[in-house]
Amino acid sequence: MKIAIVLLNWNGKNLLEKFLPKVIEYSQIPNAEIVLADNASTDDSIDFVLQNFPSVKIIKNKNNEGFAKGYNLALKQVKADIYCLLNTDVEVTNNWLQPILEIFKNEVNTAAVQPKILDYKNKSYFEYAGAAGGFIDQFGFPFCRGRIFNEIEQDIGQYNNNDEIFWASGACLFIRAKVFKEANGFDEDFFAHQEEIDLCWRINNLGYGIKFCSQSTVYHVGGATLAPQNPKKTYLNFRNNLAMMVKNLPAKTAFFVLFFRLFLDGVASAKFLFSGKPKHAFAILKSHVSFYRDLFKNINKRTKNTKITNYYKVRNIVWKHFVKGVNKFSEL
Repeated sequence: MKIAIVLLNWNGKNLLEKFLPKVIEYSQIPNAEIVLADNASTDDSIDFVLQNFPSVKIIKNKNNEGFAKGYNLALKQVKADIYCLLNTDVEVTNNWLQPILEIFKNEVNTAAVQPKILDYKNKSYFEYAGAAGGFIDQFGFPFCRGRIFNEIEQDIGQYNNNDEIFWASGACLFIRAKVFKEANGFDEDFFAHQEEIDLCWRINNLGYGIKFCSQSTVYHVGGATLAPQNPKKTYLNFRNNLAMMVKNLPAKTAFFVLFFRLFLDGVASAKFLFSGKPKHAFAILKSHVSFYRDLFKNINKRTKNTKITNYYKVRNIVWKHFVKGVNKFSEL
C-alpha cells in the first residue's frame, strides 16, 4: 500500500522550515512519498525545499488555486493508494502513519481517516479544525468531538476510541485515492473552507465510512494562511456551507432546512453587527448574495445518491450550545 503525503503550499517557507523536517523524519516507512504541491508561491519556498530536502517531490501549480482546486490539480500527478493531505502548519509525531494505515488495511469500506488533532500552541487541548472528528447538525453547522463552536475541550482521553465520524478535517486528511477520484475530488468553487465536509458528505452518500484514529496524533497551528478574525474567512465559511447544503441535502427536507438556516444566518449577522464587527456581518450578507447567485449551479451539482437522511448528530447545535449551555460533545 503506497501512501503519498501531500502538502499544499503558498508562500509558506517559514512553515516549511519549522514543520517539514519532522514530516520527513517521522514518515520513513516503506512505500511512503512526500510531495510539495505549490500554489504559485512568490517567496523562495521551492528553492528552500530543493536545496534542503531533495527527496521531496515538487509539483508546481500555475496559479494560486486555493485549497480545493490546488489539491485537485496536484493529486492528478500523484500515484498512490492513500493520499494524506497535510497542512504545512501541522507538526506530526512519531508513529503517526502506522495506526492509520492499519485501519485502511483492515477495514476495506473505510474511505477516509483523521488522526487526533491537538493545538500546537496548547498541546493538552484539541484544535478547532477537526479535534477528534467532525459532525454537522440538521442545519449544516459543523462541530467536533472536542469542539463545539469556539468551546475547546482539554484532551483527557475522553475520545480515545476509533469511532465513525461524519467528516474528517482537511488539516490532516487521509483518503483512499480511488474514492477521492470516485467522488470527483473537492468542489473547486469552494476555493477554501469546508470543502472537506462537502467531500466527506459525498463519500458517505457513496456508502463508504470515515473513521477517527486516536493512536495517531498531530498538532495544528491553525489560521496560518487566513486568520479567524479575517472577514474573508467568515464569507467563505458561510458561503461554502450553504452551497454544501444545497448539493447534499435530502430532497424532501431541503426547502425547510435551508429556509431555517438562512434565518439563523441572519441572527448571526445581527450578532456580529451589535458586537461591533460590521465587516463580518457584511461578509454573511455577501455569502447570501453568492448563495442566490449560484443556486441553480449548485442544484445541478446535487449528489445523485442522497442516501444519508440522518446525516446529522443532533438537530440543532445552535440551540444546544447557545440556549441550553452545552459546551462538550459528550454532553450532547
